[in-house]
Amino acid sequence: MTLPEAIRTHIAGKTGHTDNIGMSGSCITVYDDCVLKIEDLTPYTAENIETMLWLQHRIPSPQVIHHEEQDGKSYLLMSRIPGKMSCDPEYLEQPAVVLHTLADGLHLLWKTDSTGCPRDRTLPKLLQEARWRVGNGLVDMDNVEPETFGPGGFESPMHLLNWLEANPVPSVPALAHGDYCLPNVFVLDGKFSGFVDVGDTGLGEKWRDIALCYRSLRSNYNGSYGGKIYPDFDPNALFDALNITPDWQQIRYHLLLDELF
Repeated sequence: MTLPEAIRTHIAGKTGHTDNIGMSGSCITVYDDCVLKIEDLTPYTAENIETMLWLQHRIPSPQVIHHEEQDGKSYLLMSRIPGKMSCDPEYLEQPAVVLHTLADGLHLLWKTDSTGCPRDRTLPKLLQEARWRVGNGLVDMDNVEPETFGPGGFESPMHLLNWLEANPVPSVPALAHGDYCLPNVFVLDGKFSGFVDVGDTGLGEKWRDIALCYRSLRSNYNGSYGGKIYPDFDPNALFDALNITPDWQQIRYHLLLDELF
């Protein structure tokens, strides 16, 4: 793959490593002071970059150094957020730190003024994008929960989509990350330090972030991710950290919707 000249110039002489955590299908290379993300162009690429630029002075998130499109690919070079992922083994051994970090990040998003945000990620838009993904065969059936499809579940992604469209939950708008899972929330010296993968951040659904955070906690602590089981951890502790009562109808709905993303 030939990198755009502006990016080659910026990373010349730098040594990086590939980041394989996550399921986005992107190619991510991490350098000392920057990160290069390469992925296929989509109808939402331009909106993602516009959103990142809008966020730069509002929340701690990567700064866009250079973005270029070439041969059907998006090349995004951005600054690196300090710290480690909140799913780093060092922090998984400190669940109180993880919970406070995740809660601090969500509270920061919810109190940030979303006026003028260029990205609409409220439920109608999410369903619209889900229909586009299903129609273009982009649902990754290898990374869905085992009970979602098949006996006792939905027959197909289209069957699930039709159900979601027919049974929407009430929209609860807030500035939302869009993929609020442990690898996307960073910790430095035991405290929240910033977000990564913010292209889908926008005026979105508060309960979507909560639902994805809950699932990510559960999966990181029950051994689904990483392999190590932490038997004494209860993911429901998230709701205590947030000081909210869980709405299981919202949580189930948004977890099912995320199967299409």
